[in-house]
Amino acid sequence: MPNNTSKTGVRESSDIESDAHLPTESGNFRIAVTSDENGMEHSLLYTEGFTKSDNPLIRIHSECLTGDAFGSLKCDCGAQLKKSMQLIQQEGAGAIVYLRQEGRGIGLESKIKAYALQDEGYDTLDANLALGLPADARDYKIAADMLKSKGIKRVRLMTNNPLKINGLRKNGIIVTDRISHISGMCKSNIEYLKTKKTRMGHLLEID
Repeated sequence: MPNNTSKTGVRESSDIESDAHLPTESGNFRIAVTSDENGMEHSLLYTEGFTKSDNPLIRIHSECLTGDAFGSLKCDCGAQLKKSMQLIQQEGAGAIVYLRQEGRGIGLESKIKAYALQDEGYDTLDANLALGLPADARDYKIAADMLKSKGIKRVRLMTNNPLKINGLRKNGIIVTDRISHISGMCKSNIEYLKTKKTRMGHLLEID
């Protein structure tokens, strides 16, 4: 395994550090993990056919503890993650880049503070801004680097967020197709989704 640590102890690249088989309810995957320059660990969940494809199906998914682990209905994250795992298994050649960028990059504690403001009537955008935080602080360089580390240069991206497309393209990944990825819409998160469409530019086919 290459040593990508500088004299200061900070990792200088996003080369894959570990890789193993991972059976799941959706099917068999492999999981690879790497650390960014801040020591945050990110994962690549992929099928056996992923590295053999010249244009695999990809989902970039930002960590959402409340949605992914606890099944929160305040967002659509958990449903999107589950659906993307199922679709990639059906495809046979794809991957999920799972980024540790909770709450659109503001962190779990700040996200819960934003939730408290949403309980008072703020929308998901204004809640972040009221806390003095950016609407979206995510960076997709690590995602592009992880894909490139597996030899991937072109992808079909499952997303409703143009920032993810631009983030990959900015960092050297060609996005050939955008595939709409709507899942988990319900009464509890419809206003959240409408805000993402009308105020954050997400490409959502909702009224």
